[in-house]
Amino acid sequence: MRQFAEHGYQGAKMEDIASELGIAKGSIFQHFGSKAGLFFEAYKRAVTQSPAWLDAPDDVLEEGFFATVSYWLERTQHLVAEDWVPYRVVLIGNFGTDLSLKRDINRYMVSEDPYGTLDFVEYGIHRGEVRDDVDLETVVSMVDWLSGSIQDALVTEELDPGLFHRFSGQPERQRMRVEHFTILLKSAIGAASPRPHPAP
Repeated sequence: MRQFAEHGYQGAKMEDIASELGIAKGSIFQHFGSKAGLFFEAYKRAVTQSPAWLDAPDDVLEEGFFATVSYWLERTQHLVAEDWVPYRVVLIGNFGTDLSLKRDINRYMVSEDPYGTLDFVEYGIHRGEVRDDVDLETVVSMVDWLSGSIQDALVTEELDPGLFHRFSGQPERQRMRVEHFTILLKSAIGAASPRPHPAP
């Protein structure tokens, strides 16, 4: 994971990985079949090391679905600082791999749902905060795609210093972006008139 995080998918060399592990390069191919196979396993390890939506603290979950979305988005930069290697591997898998590997990653994310987005959306519906009049899988996909995209945008500058200059060093802008994103997400998938959620 660290080799891919530091050098990217194309830049990571199987010889260097094998050398660091003290094994023959052929052993990696024997176990994983190819560099793509090795990266795919690293990607799966990386996403399972990231917290799921419902791993938020109880007091945040008690505040509700959209408060939980805001909580995780506000913690994005902290998560990257604490877990730079897995987060970078996820970014590389999402944006820096070829189409066949990307297809395998997409299948894995949909079938395994490592962030627990389906359970999280059902939690929001149960609380009466998320609309239940549209296809559940569509709502789940929207939450995954949109929240993933805003998280990537929030950390782009940190992961690639100097890429953006207009708003560097403005934490209040980051907070505003999270707040506005949550408002827009709520307008798309929020229940028309949230009902009081049932007692646990």
